[in-house]
Amino acid sequence: MDLWKLEPGKHVAPIAPDERLPDEGFAWLDLTHEEADRVQAEVERLTGVRIVDVHVVDAGNLLHPSSFDSTDAYEIVVFRGLSPASTVDAIVTRPTTFFNFDRLLVTVRAADSRSVAQVKSRFANLPAKAPQSPDDLMQRLLSAMVDHYLALRQPLAKRLEDWQRQLLDPRKPFRDWVKLLASRQQIRELQDLSEEQRDAMQEWRDYRIADLSPAMNARFADIVEHIERVRNHARTIEDQAESAVQLYFAAMSHRTTEIMRLLTLITAIFMPLTLITGIFGMNFDFIPGLHKSYGFWLSVIAMLGVVVAMLVYFRHKRWL
Repeated sequence: MDLWKLEPGKHVAPIAPDERLPDEGFAWLDLTHEEADRVQAEVERLTGVRIVDVHVVDAGNLLHPSSFDSTDAYEIVVFRGLSPASTVDAIVTRPTTFFNFDRLLVTVRAADSRSVAQVKSRFANLPAKAPQSPDDLMQRLLSAMVDHYLALRQPLAKRLEDWQRQLLDPRKPFRDWVKLLASRQQIRELQDLSEEQRDAMQEWRDYRIADLSPAMNARFADIVEHIERVRNHARTIEDQAESAVQLYFAAMSHRTTEIMRLLTLITAIFMPLTLITGIFGMNFDFIPGLHKSYGFWLSVIAMLGVVVAMLVYFRHKRWL
């Protein structure tokens, strides 16, 4: 658990665990999920406000979706961010819970959160750019979390290109259907996740619209827009993957049709040849040319003539 004092234009300073809120600026209480059971007592000590029990449970629930709720004393925003272990093949998310008070921001997050470490490092090195309010700090944390989602776009696009290349490779049939279906499921989950995030942030903005400055409102609007960009990108990738699958089956169908047409033409060519050989194979005593020296060659020439005539006819009809 960390407790920080933030004053505009000053270095961020840690606060002793037993101190109360500073007289100027605001404070940031940062806890991990393992410390979620302490949030109620710490907030009550700092502000005199008791967090609702169900919100304490939500803060410790690692499966909680992105959402927004409020009371007369604070707002609670749950936002699912990417885990450092996330890859294109396995998108792993964890919730970060924000309790937003007038002069206190409380975060309950994963111990290895990159976004929190990034924001702490930034305003520790540049005190002049330290957050001005709890809203400002929450916006910076959310922006860092959304940036990690934006960074997924290029790997997802590259993975789509790999699937398309494998699906449309005429030299070998595609066999990684399990991996492809798993990737499509990941993309659908990313769409659903982005939709939950967008709804939660939009509900919070609508709730606080009268209190936010135009600049802060615009910054939160950018977060919503970036979430929407992630969602649209995921939807585009899913559509393109679906199109590639349809092209694959269309190509397979066309290939099957071409094979069947070739086999049909071969069958059509051999049918009259079979008829000719069948005639000479009849058990009659007298067949014209059967006992002549030229009979065999005459039948061969006739069969070759039939083959050539049929090939010319098929070419004329553009069946070959």
